[in-house]
Amino acid sequence: MAAPLTLRDLHGRVMRDLRVSITDRCNFRCLYCLPETEEAANFYRGKFDALKNPQPAFTPLVREWKAKSALLTYEEIERIVRVAVGLGVEKVRITGGEPLLRRDVPELVARLAPIAGIRDLAMTTNGAYFAPHAAALRAAGLRRVSFSLDSLDQDNFKRITGRDGLRAVLAGIAQAKELGFAPVKVNAVVIRGLNDHELERLAQFAREQTVSLRFIEFMPLDSGHAWLRDLVVPGREILARLQARFDLCPVVSDNKSETAKRWTFEDGRGEIGIIAPVTEAFCGHCNRLRLTADGKIRTCLFSLHEHDLKPLLRGGATDAELAARLREIVLGKEDRHHIGEPGFEQPERTMSCIGG
Repeated sequence: MAAPLTLRDLHGRVMRDLRVSITDRCNFRCLYCLPETEEAANFYRGKFDALKNPQPAFTPLVREWKAKSALLTYEEIERIVRVAVGLGVEKVRITGGEPLLRRDVPELVARLAPIAGIRDLAMTTNGAYFAPHAAALRAAGLRRVSFSLDSLDQDNFKRITGRDGLRAVLAGIAQAKELGFAPVKVNAVVIRGLNDHELERLAQFAREQTVSLRFIEFMPLDSGHAWLRDLVVPGREILARLQARFDLCPVVSDNKSETAKRWTFEDGRGEIGIIAPVTEAFCGHCNRLRLTADGKIRTCLFSLHEHDLKPLLRGGATDAELAARLREIVLGKEDRHHIGEPGFEQPERTMSCIGG
């Protein structure tokens, strides 16, 4: 019997994880993604001056969102997911922008949840609108959720996100736990001089709330193209600080494609993880693809090229033709990103447009 068709690239990696962005819109203006507030501009200008950085003065951009007609319909998203799952994808994550800015998201979840072969259906959200939708999402078949939470200080939260939304995010996390989403994950992007002083406090939050908190290195995916290597807090530095404060036990995983290195607290309450794509790249085991809200496949978070599936979806292509195109795209997946290398070029699209 012939081996089943899979999404295998030229480096031997098999794609099992599909991130599906359903909107490029976001209600937050985070410094590391959409730094489009005056406070964000002041933060970066101050860093440029302090570091005598040769970059031009930072200017917030005016965001132009995709028209509704440019976005994939839920039917189109479902079709791509079904084809991808037929090729071996097992994990599907709904992302944005902020996914809950799109209407009727539980309807999409209800379409995806029954697809045979999906063993993990999750969502990443900033949490601002999660609590009102949580029960419907759970009933529709969503099983896991990850929240963005970069600060536990109300003023610093507003400084980072441009919004006064800390209470809403904390309420969303509490609601997710109450409804049985498991595990509940929390992501914190760490930026030197902005929120690195909160590392221990965030870790303590993970222990107290029995959630899994991921510390993520600051990556060059912001709309202002203002990323500075000096603002990256290396994963090893994060770990050293946490080990100095807490008794941590390493978690051994057989999953080579896992992006986070993980530790549990000695008493077993909560978990912390460190995702270090800048200083400890894990490209060699990457098994992810990303589908943007407007129907383009990205083979790497830092891809400079995208592959548009809309002409096939809206041009009468069969599922077999769509599958063949996906296999062709994956063959060209990059061997690695090039952050820190001479000539590195930041993608034109920001994280909010790519999908986390």
